[in-house]
Amino acid sequence: MNEIKVPELAESITEGTIAEWLVKKGDKVEKGDPIVELETDKVNVEVNSEYSGVIIEIIQEEGDDVEVGDVIAKIDENAEAGSADAESAPAEIKEEKQAEQPKEPSKQETKEETKEESGEETTTSGDVIASPAARKRARELNIDLRKVSPRDPLGRIRPEDVEAASKDAAKPTKPKEEKKPAEKTEFDKPVERIKMSRRRQTIAKRLVEVQQEAAMLTTFNEVDLTNVMKLRSERKEKFVEKHGVKLGFMSFFTKAVVGALKDFPLLNAEIQGNEIVMKKFYDIGIAVSTEEGLVVPVVRDADRLDFAGVEKEIGNLSKKARDKKLTMSDLQGGSFTITNGGTFGSMLSTPILNAPQVGILGMHNIQKRAVVMPDDSIEVRPMMYLALSYDHRIVDGKEAVQFLVRVKQLLEDPYDLLLEG
Repeated sequence: MNEIKVPELAESITEGTIAEWLVKKGDKVEKGDPIVELETDKVNVEVNSEYSGVIIEIIQEEGDDVEVGDVIAKIDENAEAGSADAESAPAEIKEEKQAEQPKEPSKQETKEETKEESGEETTTSGDVIASPAARKRARELNIDLRKVSPRDPLGRIRPEDVEAASKDAAKPTKPKEEKKPAEKTEFDKPVERIKMSRRRQTIAKRLVEVQQEAAMLTTFNEVDLTNVMKLRSERKEKFVEKHGVKLGFMSFFTKAVVGALKDFPLLNAEIQGNEIVMKKFYDIGIAVSTEEGLVVPVVRDADRLDFAGVEKEIGNLSKKARDKKLTMSDLQGGSFTITNGGTFGSMLSTPILNAPQVGILGMHNIQKRAVVMPDDSIEVRPMMYLALSYDHRIVDGKEAVQFLVRVKQLLEDPYDLLLEG
């Protein structure tokens, strides 16, 4: 019989939550088969069996928190699936556990009367040393000797110590008010309590930490997407034929952000202690919404990818996020983040930084609005509000505004962006 333990997950992950058991008691598994899915702070991880055999006991249930090294199940390499051994094993294990547990000490009969007659000092199981007279007085006053504080330097309890304890016990004490946990507010009407997932707890913690530690500000602008939409319409069919992927908006925004980061490198930095770390690479995080919460997989070396490369990478990462197949390497690092609330209809928002990054661009819904043109004519244009949240500790307002203006310029002239990309 072998134990299945929580393996080493990643350098920064030491615990997780049992999300789903992929097997049940009595199932036969082969070495390498996935048997349980763990939810960690960032991704869901499948744990594979290190042995071939039959699952005879599942120790940790779905929803239980576990740490690396914890035993979560037991497997018998000699049992057969559905056999009597597999069914009876848990009971045998339970008996073994009970046998291993130390028995509670039985009450020892004391012969205090005899010791009182001999005048010897006695010691209780709790290492209480008291004179026979003190013991007698304690019985008369119904005082627990273990709660008596001796004044003797050697710790021996005398009758006067018992008397003092009796007087202290007689003093009225104020009843302690029971404090209800703040998070469990009582309601007069029906409610439902749902335990937060580990990922949601981590998201909540990280977002609060960012707002407490960073000097976060947000600046806004708007961009006319007429030319982007025209270019997509002109080239969408040939683009799909050539690259096998649609030409979406995200590639334009990703390439525009990379171009702006090259002009304003402090938005591509982070703070470590008293140092500013200037990153010479462009790993752009793309926020993806999943059922479990927001995740930010990273498009590596976005400056070296063409539009098709960016679209393919974003598509692959989004699919992995929805299928819960993201790995730690997909999420680690990143120098800047783009989040698109417009897919859900957001008109305007202030995105929160993805620490330790110092910049995040928020995209929003595209709406047709009347726009005054340079010749004072009025045209209906597809407009989008952009929001840039930044860490004012190293990024000044001037740089932040100019960065957003540069993104706007690149998007409003996408032909140059295509050539540069």
